[in-house]
Amino acid sequence: MVVHKGGNRNFGGPREMTKAICSDCGKECEVPFKPTEGRPVYCQDCLPKHRKPRF
Repeated sequence: MVVHKGGNRNFGGPREMTKAICSDCGKECEVPFKPTEGRPVYCQDCLPKHRKPRF
């Protein structure tokens, strides 16, 4: 059995979604991770405004 660093991740399977409130517009959304207290969470509409451009 091979154990990868970072725990057991189920790639390709259904992602567990967590309900959250967007830090920008305030609407309820679902994110594929457990939000960390003190860090902002953005909905799909607001996320592009806050994402750093990739080069």
